[in-house]
Amino acid sequence: MCGLVGYWGRGDVNLEVADAMSDRIRHRGPDDSGVWFDSESGLVMMHRRLSILDLSPAGHQPMVSGCGRYVLVYNGEIYNHLDIREELSKFNSHLKWRGASDTETLLVAIAAWGVEATLKRLNGMFAFSLWDRFEKKMYLARDRMGEKPLYYGRSRSTFMFSSELKALEAFPDWQGEIDRQSLALYLRFGYVPVPRSIYTGILKLPPAHFVVISSDGQDIGEPQCYWRLSGFAGQSPALVNEDPEFYVSAFGDLLSDAVKRRMVSDVPLGAFLSGGIDSTAIVAQMQLHSASPVKTFTIGFSEKNFDEAKYAKEVAQYLGTDHTELYVSPSEVMSVIPSLPNIWDEPFADSSQVPTYLVSKLARTKVTVSLSGDGGDELFYGYSRYMQCQLLWEKISKIPRCLRPVISACFDLLPGRAIEAVVNRLPEKMRINHIADRLPKLGELLNCNSPDSFYLSMMSNFKNPDLILEGGYAPEGFLGGERRGPEFKQMSELMMYLDQVTYLHDDILTKVDRASMAVSLEARVPLLDHRLVEFAWRVPMDLKFRDGQGKWLLRKLLYRHVPQNIIERPKKGFGVPIEQWLTGALRDWCEELLSEQRLREGGFFRPLIIRKMWNEHVSGKRRWHQQLWNILMFQAWLQEGR
Repeated sequence: MCGLVGYWGRGDVNLEVADAMSDRIRHRGPDDSGVWFDSESGLVMMHRRLSILDLSPAGHQPMVSGCGRYVLVYNGEIYNHLDIREELSKFNSHLKWRGASDTETLLVAIAAWGVEATLKRLNGMFAFSLWDRFEKKMYLARDRMGEKPLYYGRSRSTFMFSSELKALEAFPDWQGEIDRQSLALYLRFGYVPVPRSIYTGILKLPPAHFVVISSDGQDIGEPQCYWRLSGFAGQSPALVNEDPEFYVSAFGDLLSDAVKRRMVSDVPLGAFLSGGIDSTAIVAQMQLHSASPVKTFTIGFSEKNFDEAKYAKEVAQYLGTDHTELYVSPSEVMSVIPSLPNIWDEPFADSSQVPTYLVSKLARTKVTVSLSGDGGDELFYGYSRYMQCQLLWEKISKIPRCLRPVISACFDLLPGRAIEAVVNRLPEKMRINHIADRLPKLGELLNCNSPDSFYLSMMSNFKNPDLILEGGYAPEGFLGGERRGPEFKQMSELMMYLDQVTYLHDDILTKVDRASMAVSLEARVPLLDHRLVEFAWRVPMDLKFRDGQGKWLLRKLLYRHVPQNIIERPKKGFGVPIEQWLTGALRDWCEELLSEQRLREGGFFRPLIIRKMWNEHVSGKRRWHQQLWNILMFQAWLQEGR
């Protein structure tokens, strides 16, 4: 795992500038660094290396192809690179390899087959920049599911690219104007969605795309897609067999191979273990392929409703892993908060970023590579909201459209706290948690007239962020373009698809990449092997959701390795008690960032509305913790000097 950065078109080559930009992402690659420049073109490419495969100098980057035509800086892992080497050797019997790195494999493949044909052969997570010295063109490319980040764009007349924004901010001509439309989208979702970044003129390359840049960085082409999820999603099942065990076995074979490929490493390797279905499935497969106990890591909290460490410990004991756990207190979490804006580069408000960083830091004390169970929820119907929204949409669809606004308005008038007080007196099985906060959300959903608008409303922290923003609004057409998939019969299927083309890479994978890379740890995600993603869409839906449970296929496979009673329990998610912490250990921090003076000085928010939200949250009148966390993360990021 590594970091890359470069610029083109400044008119000169300044190695001091190159070093300053490269140093900003040293954490992504502390083992080695390199710079390559073309004085004639004014192009500079830098690389930071975290040595994982082929620790020798033969893996040094930037790497020049044997023919001298191509120069590559690359971040990631190509898990089938040995298969590609074998194919290349058959293609050219006189081929001689300089080392054993997948970087060299990628470079030789591109020289032999071209960029797009090579991308279609790769199984891995990656982002790279390739310079064609003959045609004076640059290619930027990103992996299928978006595991590795890549920013690009212009600041004034200079074209730049990097794994992280902080490297671009070190450039002398950096402008860094905050894009208020991107800020509006951030407030809605808690992240800035592809292809935008928080800065005007800087983009994120979408997953499964490459882009060509020419004319001294002045001509930036349209991103080109080399793999489409919509080509598999929503189609009739390609695998047809009446025996469910056929699918379980087929899935098991694929997962076993995906895990085995991701265990290839020349440095110590382990896994994150929450004790949930996804991480347990990964660790169980790792144990089968390992000659010694796999090192596993988990974070625990003193708050029972958020603690899964005891379940992880039980799984670890059964599987026989070398397990390490760490319980953290609110004060320890508070010590992490100041570093969050620098770790995530642009505003990011998934509060599980905190435990993700802490478990990465814990793992890095013993390993350099850690496997993760991310992706299982999106692929195999793991979120409870899929079925809840399916049932709710069916009910809403039966209500005449002319009546929905009327009913929605009635929900706004209901005395939420009084209703909640009555509901809390009912037997526990009949209670609806936090009904006072759910009623306004239900009113929003009633006004949705299409499945797309329903999804957007469901996933929005602020449905109308322009109400709290000064001079900003969320642009229309968020679900258009590459996000537009096939027609789905079920709302739940649509939500799974849209999660995979938005939330998964913009939130989940961004969280994992930045948290792990901040401590120089490589995180690998076996469930997002593209063969598994394609398989998940090719199997019948009732193998994902059956008998009132999601992840049926994953559960059945896991039962072959772990007793059912160990893993069957209510899903918690990898969260933190942020609602309580905002009015507890983080209270002073919140008061400072949300003060009317600070909000007015920033010039982005309408202070009176936000102060009202904060006061309602503190008094217990409304639960605004997620919305407030979005604002706090932006305010903390802004405080860093943006």
